[in-house]
Amino acid sequence: MLSAADWAIIWLTLQVGGVAMAAMLPIAFALAWILARTSFPGKIVLDGIVHLPLVLPPVVTGWLLLLAFAPNGPIGGWLQSWFGISVLFRWTGAAIAAGVMALPLMVRAMRLSIEAVDQRLESAARTLGAGRWHAFRTITLPLSMPGILAGLVLGFARSIGEFGATITFVSNVPGQTQTLPLAIYGALQLPDGEAVVVRLALVSVGLSLAALVGSELLARRSGRGLHVL
Repeated sequence: MLSAADWAIIWLTLQVGGVAMAAMLPIAFALAWILARTSFPGKIVLDGIVHLPLVLPPVVTGWLLLLAFAPNGPIGGWLQSWFGISVLFRWTGAAIAAGVMALPLMVRAMRLSIEAVDQRLESAARTLGAGRWHAFRTITLPLSMPGILAGLVLGFARSIGEFGATITFVSNVPGQTQTLPLAIYGALQLPDGEAVVVRLALVSVGLSLAALVGSELLARRSGRGLHVL
């Protein structure tokens, strides 16, 4: 049976993952659209930067976030001076770390979905009088939506499993930044923590497996829809 403390950790994990996805969705889609539909000098560099968290050690990503969001950092200093807030040692910082680590997976899934939409359909719609925004809203977005949702679910699965960047950036603070992976790590350090590890590990596996299955089903749906077209 899960204890009240376990449920609090699970809720915090879902909260961090949900906020991370909500914040990263427009960024990921904009980057996916740029990479899929535009051509410009330096595009390969942008592509590399977007996917950098996939190959960098998570500790390095967390350290870079710490430099950026520290009170004297370029982003942290601005937040502190203008709004009087700090994301260090808070769940909002954990959401930032989770979102950054999930971003490459989200962009990749969305980019493939956008690239799979036949641009001739958009051209035909515009020939018939539809504006650019109308063609995007009625053709491109609906056709790419399953892939977008698959990227969102896959990113959520990655965000709730984030460890290295989070513990480096915002530490392991119970009730604030202690998500499932960090709670499991903390319980492993305790002589009598095996029962907690087993419970939380099973929950983590269940959540991640459900998210991965959902992402795969959405991706297959996207493929069938485009094949029919």
